[in-house]
Amino acid sequence: MSPDLWMLLSFLALLAIGVPVAFSLGLAGAVGIVTGLSPTMLATLGTNTYNSIAKYPLIAIPLFILTGLVFERAGVAARLVHFAQALIGPRHGGLALVAVLVCMIMGGMSGSGPADAAAVAVVMLPSMTRAGYPKPFSATLIAASASTAILIPPSVALILYSIVVPGVDLRALFAAGLFPGILAGLSLLVPAFYLARRYGWESPETVERPPLGESFRQALPALFAPVIILGGLRSGLFTPTEAAVVAVAYGVVVGLFLTRELKLRDLWQLFGEAAAITGVVMLIIALAGIFAWAGTMLGTFRHLAEWLIGLSDSGAVMLLLIMLGVLLAGMLLDAISIYLILMPIMIPVMQHFDWNPVWFGILMAMNIAIGQFTPPVAVNLMVTTEVAKIRLEQTVGWALVFVAAMACALTLVAVFPEIALWLPRVLGYAV
Repeated sequence: MSPDLWMLLSFLALLAIGVPVAFSLGLAGAVGIVTGLSPTMLATLGTNTYNSIAKYPLIAIPLFILTGLVFERAGVAARLVHFAQALIGPRHGGLALVAVLVCMIMGGMSGSGPADAAAVAVVMLPSMTRAGYPKPFSATLIAASASTAILIPPSVALILYSIVVPGVDLRALFAAGLFPGILAGLSLLVPAFYLARRYGWESPETVERPPLGESFRQALPALFAPVIILGGLRSGLFTPTEAAVVAVAYGVVVGLFLTRELKLRDLWQLFGEAAAITGVVMLIIALAGIFAWAGTMLGTFRHLAEWLIGLSDSGAVMLLLIMLGVLLAGMLLDAISIYLILMPIMIPVMQHFDWNPVWFGILMAMNIAIGQFTPPVAVNLMVTTEVAKIRLEQTVGWALVFVAAMACALTLVAVFPEIALWLPRVLGYAV
């Protein structure tokens, strides 16, 4: 058996027996080195792991994670919910619209689907339950809406994509993700409105409308956060990494002095939580470096890319096959692992069919977003079902409805690339 197969089969076998993704990648890479190169080459493990994480743009990841945690603790989600309720008012599907809007705004602060889902679920689930929404529906809608966080800037997934794919401008990716992210959110509202009206959820008498002026005043600091981040990037005032620093500082100021729900003693705990989450992310990236180096040296990625290209001469057929494959991967793996495992294979395919790398990155992110709320391994759903105190199996039917809705949005972006590429072109970024 060839070293390529040894490495790939060992990776799949390790995943199958429950070994964490990070260690599966590292161990499979070591198997590839031993069987295809030389046992003495194991001496490169330390260098490969270090080189994988010694990249300046990666500094933004822990900072945006910390931003999400700070805003969550500062009570921002509750204020956004009250403001959205004041705007929309009591009507069939009103709370569903509120949930989607707040998830999208929170995604513009944290860039993380699970963090977004947790913050919004805690606030929205009790209100939606009182209004008559079934808990499985509410948990699934919030999980699906939170998945837009990896599309709407700043996005941790897009930061990683810009590092894995050479020559891609992160600012262009951030701009390209905005309209597809909004489109994905709108696609979820169509079935949510229809179902709310069909089943009579949320009659106007069941929901109280907060005062508009007061709720707007309280939500204003939160609404300014995406403006500061994106405005600073557009003006050139700071880089994406510096934007992450500004976002953390702004979140701390909001929490300490404006909402006053964040205390100085809370910061140490938040630093610890951010460090723990970042540690998991960086461990995956570091050990994936071993897998990537072994795969490159053995030619594994080149062979897989050639095999993929040989399946069809049609770019449309190939794109469909890749999107289906990424969707399946998204049902089992997290976004970071998918990018690190698949992009070395996808880059030659992307170049062969002359696909725009910014557009392709957005398609990948949309597909991974769908995977975040598609069982059996749906990270966002795991968070919201835990908050709702229900079983994951109860959400499967609703999840399929929202998967179909967001798949329509994905198809539109695939067929009309300008949905993603128009804004970065207008802003003058290289696409």
